[in-house]
Amino acid sequence: MALRLNVIICSTRPGRLGPKIADWFHGQAVKHAGFNAVLVDLADFELPVYDEPKHPRLHQYEHAHTKRWSQSVASADAFAFVTPEYNYFAPPAFVNALTYLAREWAYKPAGLVSYGGVSGGLRAQQSEKLLLTTLKIMPIPESVAIPAFAQHLKDDGTFRPGEQAETGAKTMLDELLRWAVALKPMRSA
Repeated sequence: MALRLNVIICSTRPGRLGPKIADWFHGQAVKHAGFNAVLVDLADFELPVYDEPKHPRLHQYEHAHTKRWSQSVASADAFAFVTPEYNYFAPPAFVNALTYLAREWAYKPAGLVSYGGVSGGLRAQQSEKLLLTTLKIMPIPESVAIPAFAQHLKDDGTFRPGEQAETGAKTMLDELLRWAVALKPMRSA
């Protein structure tokens, strides 16, 4: 059975362009064929600012939105976070979504697909790696950073970043698969 990769759209802002980039990356993951790739939109979970009365490590959730989010994260073997950069940092919705859960994240690898202006979201990636390791998620070194992302939006509304990003996506997916396989015994223990 193929391992599951959740490609997670990390921005929930109205008018966001993250879904276009995530559609592109999801297509790369499907073409890669190493995973059963599933596109997950964080906005669909409508997570308010963290509102569970008990600590996430207890795994005793009271709210339906938390239970749905928990099921989605628990079902994955790896993650690809499609993330913008807000104020040189991770999007607040992403930080909030990470905070909701604990054990569902553990011993799973993550790759980062960032987008932004000149930096391509690399500053967000750096802040996100600190958060991910706290939750026992293994952020792999390979990533995709897309600077000046708006120039890759086509007239038909699709996002096509070019050969360099496609090569980076393949490299990242290859490594995610290696890590997902290697960490599987830890997830089963």
